[in-house]
Amino acid sequence: MKQLSAAAARALLHTRRVECTGWEREDGLFDIEGRLSDVRAFDLDGSRGNAPRKAGDPVHLMSLRITLDDRFTIVAAEACSHQAPYADCSGINAAYKQLVGLQIKGGFTKAVKATFSGEQGCTHLTELLGPMATTAFQAINPALERRRARRGEPIDDPSSADRLLGSCHGLRRGGEPAIIRWGQRGA
Repeated sequence: MKQLSAAAARALLHTRRVECTGWEREDGLFDIEGRLSDVRAFDLDGSRGNAPRKAGDPVHLMSLRITLDDRFTIVAAEACSHQAPYADCSGINAAYKQLVGLQIKGGFTKAVKATFSGEQGCTHLTELLGPMATTAFQAINPALERRRARRGEPIDDPSSADRLLGSCHGLRRGGEPAIIRWGQRGA
């Protein structure tokens, strides 16, 4: 496995962890849960209006759950600020119900940024939606393929090439995976 090159001597300042998990529900829908934590390697004394924190305690600890149908449309959304630096931070959580009705597809990130920009959202919860969207594709597409296979249908749905082809370097037109999966030989 390839590795990063050796780093210079350094001291830890901050660790951000983002974890996203995809779930298939018994009712046929899908849950994507995201969790973000920010941990400082030093104490925060609370002198800047923030809650004091000891080194190693999360400054931010936030979760977001979106429920999607098989067309990647959000049918439910819930945000929770378990720990935040300011008392008012959790007051924005309910705003993330505005995600309901959005579809994860081209333009999703732009729509999210327009809806939750500035004071209309939480920077951390909004940033969490990017990795959650890609987790949705990673989790839901294979689940839908397994459903189609169980019904004896072709594994790839007809729109998979439209959704995926050209979406990244690995799935570029003319690349080996595109040729094998969709017969694509170039632009």
